[in-house]
Amino acid sequence: DNAENMYFFSELALTLNEPEERVAPTDSRLRPDQRLMESGRWDEANVEKQRLEEKQRAVRRRREAEAVEALEEGKDYEGYLPLWFERKVDAVTGELICVYKGGYWEAKDKQDWSVCPDIF
Repeated sequence: DNAENMYFFSELALTLNEPEERVAPTDSRLRPDQRLMESGRWDEANVEKQRLEEKQRAVRRRREAEAVEALEEGKDYEGYLPLWFERKVDAVTGELICVYKGGYWEAKDKQDWSVCPDIF
């Protein structure tokens, strides 16, 4: 029903961005610009999107500076490491894949998100 007004998305597609309680504070459904946009507050959403993008750029610049500093000091620099996944080579295809390494569901059960960075 009413599919033409919903961009002909399936019911599943329409619900993928629905907020869910008790998720990590890094869950993309919690993006403040996304929430503003979905409530029809376009101008505020655009301002918030710009703020988030600049915050991301600042983090990238900081990591790049840390990498240069480590290189100058002859130290290793790990850079960004995902919390819940690790990259591995698939034994069958030889392609690089992301494999769940654990921790998310335990953190969700405990509601302990202390390891999550402040990305928003």
